[in-house]
Amino acid sequence: MIIQLTGQHAKEYRELRLQALLQNPEAFAASYEEEKELSVEAFQARLDIPYLFTFGGWIEEKLVGTVTLIPQQKEKLRHKSDIVAMYVDPRYRQKGIGRKLMEKAIQKAGELKEVEQLLLTVVESNANAKSLYTSLGFKPYGLEKKALKLNGVYIDEEYMKLEMN
Repeated sequence: MIIQLTGQHAKEYRELRLQALLQNPEAFAASYEEEKELSVEAFQARLDIPYLFTFGGWIEEKLVGTVTLIPQQKEKLRHKSDIVAMYVDPRYRQKGIGRKLMEKAIQKAGELKEVEQLLLTVVESNANAKSLYTSLGFKPYGLEKKALKLNGVYIDEEYMKLEMN
């Protein structure tokens, strides 16, 4: 089941977010060390921001995946939205949850009248994620070398875009 998360889901969201940052630190700009200090109330506030849309994938009442859609707020950028913080617990991957989360984010973007483009970044070496995004219509449009630096190792990120109809 895919639903939009609200502040009432903050505890579960915080737990999964911290797991994501530990399991796949190369995939996120934030670090576990930074976010572990944030309280449940801080995550509640994040989930209750009215112009952010965080979706959660649930299996048997357990939050196992998330993705966030961030519509741009500045007038000249309102035709764009970013997709960030995509994560599925490794124990639940290859079950279609990531696809359903992405489809829900794309659907929500389609409901926002001004959105013409969806943008995301993906670790260049993450073939599974890139395959998912490509299958949903995203196309690469650039590569940022040394986008992230983790423990002295540089990580390249690919930029992808979906043109909304």
